[in-house]
Amino acid sequence: MNTELKDNLPFVTVTVSYQRQTVEVANVLIDTVSGTTLLAADIVQAIQITPSPNDTLYAIRGVGNERSSFFA
Repeated sequence: MNTELKDNLPFVTVTVSYQRQTVEVANVLIDTVSGTTLLAADIVQAIQITPSPNDTLYAIRGVGNERSSFFA
């Protein structure tokens, strides 16, 4: 794994595979205190990872109290 420091923060490129398809996600922050990893929906949609009607949607607040939504 190649780690790149940006502003003293560690970033990597992550390979996500789903149903024999793969997408690379660049500039992923390694956050050792985070309880969850989030990936942008428009990026993983390229390999058909999308919310289904039975998924639960969650809202979180990140840096600067910015609100984001995700599914699980």
